[in-house]
Amino acid sequence: MRQELLSLPKGLAEEVSRNLVMVARLIDEDPEQAYAYARIALRLASRVAAVREAAGFAAYATQKYSEALAEFRASKRMTGSVELWPVMADCERGLGRPERALAMAGEPEVQKLDKAGQVEMRLVAAGARRDMGELDAAIVTLQSPELASNSVQPWTARLRYAYADALLAAGREDEAREWFAKTLEADKDGATDASDRLAEIDGVEFVDAAAVEEEADLADDLDDADDADDEDEDEAEVAAAERAADQAEYYDEDDEEYEPLDEADVDVTDEIVVVEDDERDKA
Repeated sequence: MRQELLSLPKGLAEEVSRNLVMVARLIDEDPEQAYAYARIALRLASRVAAVREAAGFAAYATQKYSEALAEFRASKRMTGSVELWPVMADCERGLGRPERALAMAGEPEVQKLDKAGQVEMRLVAAGARRDMGELDAAIVTLQSPELASNSVQPWTARLRYAYADALLAAGREDEAREWFAKTLEADKDGATDASDRLAEIDGVEFVDAAAVEEEADLADDLDDADDADDEDEDEAEVAAAERAADQAEYYDEDDEEYEPLDEADVDVTDEIVVVEDDERDKA
């Protein structure tokens, strides 16, 4: 890549390089942002094969398969390399054309690939078979010296995982479990979810401790809220009882303890009945 960028003016080469670095940094965590940087680099240096390749991978990561395929083809024309052949075939799968991917798996370009590229092409071909509903053919496609080898290579975990997954899809659960276990042995970096698949087959259910704790905290908060509501209700009942006990009392004006109430102390909602002396005598 550095050699290719040297063909550009220094300032332009530095700008393109910065964008390509951001593509590499973000393509797994934030594919959309990586794609945006790739488009900038492509606008600045579309005649650089490395830029076309980076743009292709950024489009591929965002499932823009038609655009990715166009960029990969452009890079292949510029360099003459067949290195991108497997991912180009996978773009055909992404576009809903698995038969084209299978056709590419039989082209002479495959024989020019290194071992990793050939294994990748086998994975793509098996995926195309599955897309077409040919599960048994997919299983046979994955059966290879690389699969049978006890040697662990960069592609070993992915190859074993694909084989185990195909077996499980075909209803061969016992064999699938065996190969998921073999995948786990080779997958030192945790690139696959083989451990989860094994647990699923064995009926083991994992509990998210953080989620359980969060639910417990939420339950405690609800209980505290209910207690607070109960206390408020109790206080309201006590206040109502006190108001009932403090009902206005009426005294005879001749009563020595009679004290007239100020208007401000009288609840306007209370009905005050004044009994005159004459009416009391009549009664």
